[in-house]
Amino acid sequence: MKPLEPPDSHYLSAAIGWLGLGNVAEAVAEFEKIAPQFQSHPDVLAVQFDIHAAAGKWAAAAEIAGTLTQLEPKQPGAWISLAYATRRKTGGGIPQARAILIQAQRTFPKETIIAYNLACYDCQLGDLDAAKAWLDNACTLGNVDRIKHMALQDPDLEPLWPEIRKA
Repeated sequence: MKPLEPPDSHYLSAAIGWLGLGNVAEAVAEFEKIAPQFQSHPDVLAVQFDIHAAAGKWAAAAEIAGTLTQLEPKQPGAWISLAYATRRKTGGGIPQARAILIQAQRTFPKETIIAYNLACYDCQLGDLDAAKAWLDNACTLGNVDRIKHMALQDPDLEPLWPEIRKA
């Protein structure tokens, strides 16, 4: 898809900047300046997802992420976002988010964050053996020290912390 051009690209950048500063209201104000014909642009949708996520509007975030998976099915980030929002939305949950990432993992077997998030989900579901296997996979795919550091700060993986510290 064609990149956004000014002034819409500037509005999008400003929205991203406001989100980075934690100001959702200003991000929305800049976002709303983007011309209607560009509202379905993948870059615009990605920022709209971030705005909804920052506001805790998980159903809306999941809907946007679902649209992104249809527009850009070869972008792993869209699937990761969909799982993330699905876990948090009313009527969603970890089993539904896990199912999304299991599907995504088949398409993106070398995506570290998918393996890592599957470790989190399986750990939260009480399947510690599967969680360990996914975490090992993430460590193989990515920077092992960075993954372990991240895992030791992730409450989703707390049941594995003693083993992670030993490894």
